[in-house]
Amino acid sequence: AELRGEGKYDGVFGLWYGKGPGVDRSGDVMRHANMAGTSPNGGVLMAMGDDHTGESSTVCHQSDWAAVDAHVPVLSPAGVQEILDFGLYGYALSRFSGLWVGLKLMKDTVEATAVVDGSMDRMRLVAPADFPMPEGGLNIRLQDHWIAQEARVTDHKRFAAEAFARANGIDRRVWGRPGAKIGFVAAGKNWLDLAHALQLLGLDAAEAERLGITTYKVGQTWPLDMAGFRDWAEGLELIVVVEEKRKLIEVQAKEAIFDDRRGRRVYGWKKDGVELFPTRYALDPVTIALKLAAILEEEGRGTEAQRAARARLE
Repeated sequence: AELRGEGKYDGVFGLWYGKGPGVDRSGDVMRHANMAGTSPNGGVLMAMGDDHTGESSTVCHQSDWAAVDAHVPVLSPAGVQEILDFGLYGYALSRFSGLWVGLKLMKDTVEATAVVDGSMDRMRLVAPADFPMPEGGLNIRLQDHWIAQEARVTDHKRFAAEAFARANGIDRRVWGRPGAKIGFVAAGKNWLDLAHALQLLGLDAAEAERLGITTYKVGQTWPLDMAGFRDWAEGLELIVVVEEKRKLIEVQAKEAIFDDRRGRRVYGWKKDGVELFPTRYALDPVTIALKLAAILEEEGRGTEAQRAARARLE
């Protein structure tokens, strides 16, 4: 709004909302606007209402890959508090990187009652100190050619978003510590599913640490903070990505360790060529618990408590 010096205010924030079909139909707008960029005093947040099971839609859908195709970062909150927190983070990310930012919303994380912290100073966000900002910055400008826009998005903006995630710790280790051998990864609704599944198996933080298990909660599913992920994955023998629908975290996890695998395995869509977490419909805590119990047993980290829990769930 202030691009030509005509705005009444220092900046204007944009909030777009649409369900999956709306994301699809708005693809042309998303691509052009994201290439043009955002204001350093504004920012644009896309609230994407996803319906993985088609309960109120004509198709089962996810918006993640449509956003990635347009180079729009994707945030996946796990609950009402994180919708607020990630919304503030998303605006700050949008201003810094010059990108629109997608906020993935699902009934499992939206249609809920929660007590939240609305403190103005709850989110203390910082700009990355180590990101090499290109000449002219990353934000919107006049008389900008699409060739230069593409170069700016692919060579700089995508990595600015990754650096912003790292500087603000949007992804983090929750259980376990360095030296663990098995790692579980999830984001958003699937993080809640994973936490419930571990509870069903009688696993808590202390027991997980004793068994050499660590968990990693991803907040920004694309672009993944590769450096942070590699730090967490150091020393692991097996990484299990709990993720429904078409896999986004799994492919990036494999990319993160590809050049230095050291025998590390990644299970997600498949395990040893056999389907583990399907790309259709949705996951639930009981299914996840049964899959993880079987994996822990195979890896020599099963316990009598887990076996008893598995028998109850089957």
